Amino acid sequence: MRNSLIAPIAAALALAFSAPALAQEAGDWTFSVGAHVVAPKSDNGSLAGGTLDADVGDDWKPTITAEYFFSPNLGLEILASLPFEHDIKLNGVKAGSTKHLPPTFTLQYHFRNDTMVTPFVGAGVNYTHFFDEETTGPLAGTDLSLDASWGLAAHAGLDFAIGTNKWLRVDARYMDIDTDVKVNGAGVGTVNIAPMIYGAAFVWSF
Repeated sequence: MRNSLIAPIAAALALAFSAPALAQEAGDWTFSVGAHVVAPKSDNGSLAGGTLDADVGDDWKPTITAEYFFSPNLGLEILASLPFEHDIKLNGVKAGSTKHLPPTFTLQYHFRNDTMVTPFVGAGVNYTHFFDEETTGPLAGTDLSLDASWGLAAHAGLDFAIGTNKWLRVDARYMDIDTDVKVNGAGVGTVNIAPMIYGAAFVWSF
């Protein structure tokens, strides 16, 4: 009995993953809701003439995107999220924290291949606004400020069709984020955050 079921199950799975999924047309929009982790690179730079090594922590938050399609393959996406919050350590000791919003515009190419899985890649620009800086430990009582950042961004992922005009997305981004740091109004150096962003989202189109 077990062997007699293998062939029809295998055939059904093959059909599911080879059946064409509906693609977007010019003028269509897709929207997504998900969650992503912002993971700054290690060794975020030195401050105060090299005497302080900076380390920026990870954080995750809900995210949303909207993408407008110029053709079935080419779209322009904007990413938004709730504010991310990161701890900042100096020489291994927590010295403060900051929040940021990272709106990002990405031109994306979707590799339509008449299957249930659609890869895509994209490149664009990121603007990161820092706010609500707080200090503690070695910076307690000081005024910490982080300048806004403009930088390039890259995006890649896979869309898995789960219904008519619905997809489950897994993706990764890179953002070139760095910020000039001031303490009590005096510049003390630049922190190179340059994070990878990982996550998943539910996508649907209209």
